[in-house]
Amino acid sequence: MDSQPAPFVPPAPKPRTSPPSTLEMIRIVYRNPLELWGEPTYNEPWISAKGAGGPLVIANNPGLIRHVLVDNAKNYKMATVRQKILRPILRDGLLTAEGEVWKRSRKAMAPVFTPRHIFGFAQPMLKRTLEFVTRYESGGTSDIAHDMTLLTYDILAETLFSGEIAGEPGSFANEIDRLFETMGRVDPLDLLRAPDWLPRLTRIRGRKTMAYFRKIVTDTVKMREQAFRRDPDAVPQDFLTLLLKAEGPDGLTRPEVEDNIITFIGAGHETTARALGWTIYCLAESPWERDRVEQEIEQVLAREPDPTKWLDAMPLTRAAFDEALRLYPPAPSINREPIVPEMWKDLYIPKHAAVLVMPWVVHRHRKLWDKPDAFLPERFHPGNREKIDRFQYLPFGAGPRVCIGASFAMQEAIIALAILLSRFRFDTTAETKPWPVQKLTTQPQGGLPMRVTPRRR
Repeated sequence: MDSQPAPFVPPAPKPRTSPPSTLEMIRIVYRNPLELWGEPTYNEPWISAKGAGGPLVIANNPGLIRHVLVDNAKNYKMATVRQKILRPILRDGLLTAEGEVWKRSRKAMAPVFTPRHIFGFAQPMLKRTLEFVTRYESGGTSDIAHDMTLLTYDILAETLFSGEIAGEPGSFANEIDRLFETMGRVDPLDLLRAPDWLPRLTRIRGRKTMAYFRKIVTDTVKMREQAFRRDPDAVPQDFLTLLLKAEGPDGLTRPEVEDNIITFIGAGHETTARALGWTIYCLAESPWERDRVEQEIEQVLAREPDPTKWLDAMPLTRAAFDEALRLYPPAPSINREPIVPEMWKDLYIPKHAAVLVMPWVVHRHRKLWDKPDAFLPERFHPGNREKIDRFQYLPFGAGPRVCIGASFAMQEAIIALAILLSRFRFDTTAETKPWPVQKLTTQPQGGLPMRVTPRRR
């Protein structure tokens, strides 16, 4: 191809040109927080303002982000509003625990996510993906967003739980959607920092779904304990076994074990699923990029059967995934709150301020990226990706609380993309009109209905 078309600009809310009223802001935050941010947010290094719930600091400058998440992380606790949303779901799971509870949990899980263990997951990831894609052999139209939730659930169940999660995958995917639709939203009362005794309608609506997930956890633990009693030597040494072994006076309590199981069942697959769906969608709308990725995948699969080597061997495929993570970060907001007030350069950060480090905004910031709204995987090609500041690209966060499963997710994503794109062509249809909505993760409202066609092999 002699000339390349203009890059694809995927759908996203346009920055606001005027601030919303308090009532309008509450309505937007409940419906879709991604639609709240105005032009200054995408252009200024930071913004300090008075919000509905008190002082607000939006941190876009990579140096400021590093300060909050790394250099002075000890002065920043999880933000009150974030905890009010997540703690009813995850309680003392790794994403919401703080202090000694978080340290115990992180230490208990670290052995599962060493490079050696993650490489050991590659074959099970490949096996589950190969089994999953047989559903596409007759072609047709399918909601890829929903499908990727099922695929990553299958992979999570196989790798971290050795295929022993109680519950049925199809109903699980539907319940995850319901959970994020109810308890995954910001409640207006939380935004206004109303007292906890006032009932939150969002959480009341989500109680039945929450009970469903808690039952899955209880049943999963019972199944494993029965296996221990039958034959301790035959029990797989996976994430579930490791957590149960960490239970005890010097380790995790039983509630903490269960909270971490639900964290990984719920959050451990959802983020990767969303990133895979957005990647396939962006490539379908950028056929010239898709051609390059498909060609690379075919060449690697022809010579390299070991899936642990695919991540390094497929830089163009990885770049497409990284660029989709930039445009649609699965975790669009990282929220912190200072324990004591402080100064950073000439910025005053008051005590109890809501400090927002928003990958959604930082990844689209006009001063940090060229053509920030366009899908341009070349940003992450070898030679280019090294120029990107560590703190302007935050799909997995940064600092002590960086995502423990980042390497797991990257390996999983490249194996899944390699199999999906080598065997099938994914094309958008007239019905493919996704709109990014923040419900804990960055989800495509309306799904991703796409036409799937088997490729000649």
